[in-house]
Amino acid sequence: MTDIKKVVLAYSGGLDTSAIIPWLKETYNNCEIVAFCADVGQGEEELIGLEEKALASGASECHIIDLKEEFVADYIYPTIATGAVYEGTYLLGTSMARPIIAKAQVEVARKVGADAVCHGCTGKGNDQIRFESCFAALAPDLTVIAPWREWSMESREDLLEYLAERNIATTASATKIYSRDANVWHISHEGGELEDPWNEPSKGVWTLTVDPIDAPNQPEYVSLKVEQGRVVAVNDEALSPYQVVSKLNEIAAAHGVGRIDITENRTVGMKSRGCYETPGGTVIVAALRGIEELVHDKTSRIWRETVGQQMAHLVYDGRWFTPLCQSVLAASESLAADVNGEVVVKLYKGQAQVVQKRSPNSLYSEAFATFGEDQVYDQKHAEGFIRLYSLASRIRALNSK
Repeated sequence: MTDIKKVVLAYSGGLDTSAIIPWLKETYNNCEIVAFCADVGQGEEELIGLEEKALASGASECHIIDLKEEFVADYIYPTIATGAVYEGTYLLGTSMARPIIAKAQVEVARKVGADAVCHGCTGKGNDQIRFESCFAALAPDLTVIAPWREWSMESREDLLEYLAERNIATTASATKIYSRDANVWHISHEGGELEDPWNEPSKGVWTLTVDPIDAPNQPEYVSLKVEQGRVVAVNDEALSPYQVVSKLNEIAAAHGVGRIDITENRTVGMKSRGCYETPGGTVIVAALRGIEELVHDKTSRIWRETVGQQMAHLVYDGRWFTPLCQSVLAASESLAADVNGEVVVKLYKGQAQVVQKRSPNSLYSEAFATFGEDQVYDQKHAEGFIRLYSLASRIRALNSK
């Protein structure tokens, strides 16, 4: 412990990391603490006064790194292009943010000459795995410190008492109900009443979206332009990836779009219940699936679904910086090359429904699919196809006589 000279701490300014700074100094022989905060779109209000707070808690400096555009362009967009959805509903908002945060934390550690990195993840959650797997891939020489696995404190009350004894100010209180994590893609809610899956989430759980019951009684239509599996314009306005998500968050949240309530399988083995709000992301995913329906043939769509399922587990389990993840992303890029077009999504009372879609690469042909008279499809050809398609079943039945 005494060999640690400088530590870069992933710092949020919350109760946990406020206590971690003095704990590190006391535990690791008064080592220097550099606070690091990643701006991944959690909201400007979360960053106000953060540097001052870190310094007041005992940090020697504080680095706030703007990662918003990179986060959406290089992590969110590639992930959703694969079709990744964890256990059928979770759009991986927290999971996708961890590799870019860990990468930036390592870069700060290299810049300041640190010999250790530290996170405030608990020993029960997925995030400890995500952060430390990234550290292992990017900087195996750095020591990783995880206070929740080392110190004797076990509750919020313990942390508040610890800070009070050292006259370190905090705005936290013992009455915090929910554990939340926010970025531009989503906000998650855990704890409190949600720990009992028999409890319906109260209105106090949700913070980003309007209750669908209270949403407007008239639908809103939003158009999206898609190029190679990326949304590049909203309502005919060209936008950067971060701007796309931000704009759609505002539009879709007003209609109560993007709420889910799931009990998921954590990587550590236990189940946990969480409520997630992903308004803009829900619209984007619906738009991409709409274009894919037009351009992917049957076998390509099956492969994309396979790729998406694989990617969901890779991201959720913290395996972004692995050869398999890069291989899956490469496969997805190949499939996404033809995912181009325009989509209109109808937003109404919590639902995001694709109602119009077109693509220059569409395999849908009205001339072939029409129920009316056509000049391109000879229905007599189907008989021979069916006889060959079902030949194995025919032979099996003949053999059984």
